[in-house]
Amino acid sequence: MEEVTRPTIMEISIDNFIHNINEIKKIVGDGVNVMPVIKANAYGTYLNTQLDVLNVFDIVAVATVDEGVFLRSIGYKKEVFILNQPYVSEIDKILKYELVPGISSEDFAKALGNSNEKVRVHVEFGTGMGRTGINPQRAEEYINGLASNIIVEGVYTHFSSADSDDDYTKKQLESFKNAVEISKKICPSLKYIHAAASNAILNYPESHFNLVRPGIIMYGYPASDTTSEKMDLKPIAKLKSKITFLKTVKEGTSIGYNRSYITDKETKVATVPIGYADGFRRTFSNGWHVLINGKKVPVIGKICMDGFMCDVTSIDDVKLGDEVIIWDNENIKLEELANKCDTINYEIISQISSRVPRVFK
Repeated sequence: MEEVTRPTIMEISIDNFIHNINEIKKIVGDGVNVMPVIKANAYGTYLNTQLDVLNVFDIVAVATVDEGVFLRSIGYKKEVFILNQPYVSEIDKILKYELVPGISSEDFAKALGNSNEKVRVHVEFGTGMGRTGINPQRAEEYINGLASNIIVEGVYTHFSSADSDDDYTKKQLESFKNAVEISKKICPSLKYIHAAASNAILNYPESHFNLVRPGIIMYGYPASDTTSEKMDLKPIAKLKSKITFLKTVKEGTSIGYNRSYITDKETKVATVPIGYADGFRRTFSNGWHVLINGKKVPVIGKICMDGFMCDVTSIDDVKLGDEVIIWDNENIKLEELANKCDTINYEIISQISSRVPRVFK
């Protein structure tokens, strides 16, 4: 890896990642394989760039064909499953790089059959997510209608509310089980049956089948309010920067765009080089806090594209180069930032810009 020169970094703990994987394995038990979901640059952590970590797994899941092609480009030779059904225009790439697509539409299946090259697929059943997937009642018709070059290696579904609606999730699970039984009769050598993402892994043991798809919990962050009660999570990411400019200003000095903050006393102001283009949103302008030398200090003024200012008057020994913690999962949690933005931890971590270097520990 090239030497990191930018003071703003996301620090990634591989040890914590492995810990979380081992915790998941304890929950699902022997006989159930783990397929890590490493889409969107592994939820913004860029663990998808670490071949030694990926090689622990026999199969990994991504969202797009190009994400799968990237894994091949770095040398991952095992199974790569595409969660979202690709486009007809991507079939050549799927065949060239030996990717395994999830399928559920007639047009795509027909085009795949017309290629005449053998290709492994997983058939997705839409049991109630309302997104993609064939009607489970069409399982026999759909699978039997696939061309002879299409090998059904797996079947899967996705739960919409495995953290919040028990009755609905059980209905989805029952629907999927029925489709699985039909699929097994047509494809006796079915290799993978999967339905459980993070919440179902923790809440519905009967949904584990022989493969699970952990996402956010693998990275050490809760999938719901009760996650931390059910497994020992170790967050893998910390977002941090450094003070690159310090000044003391008089009372009545305007700070940042639109003069949205004006000092009411003599104030020591630090500039920190991480802004909304890095994923530190303008929502955090004027009043949010960061951690410097063990003290929480307020952000003042509007977050800029490339940086922000904060009031460090309360820190006696503050100096250039001091570390600035945006979140560290202890003093400031990722979930706090998510709550401030009226969103979820998934969105905050996955939207940290690619220009923020990831440093693997």
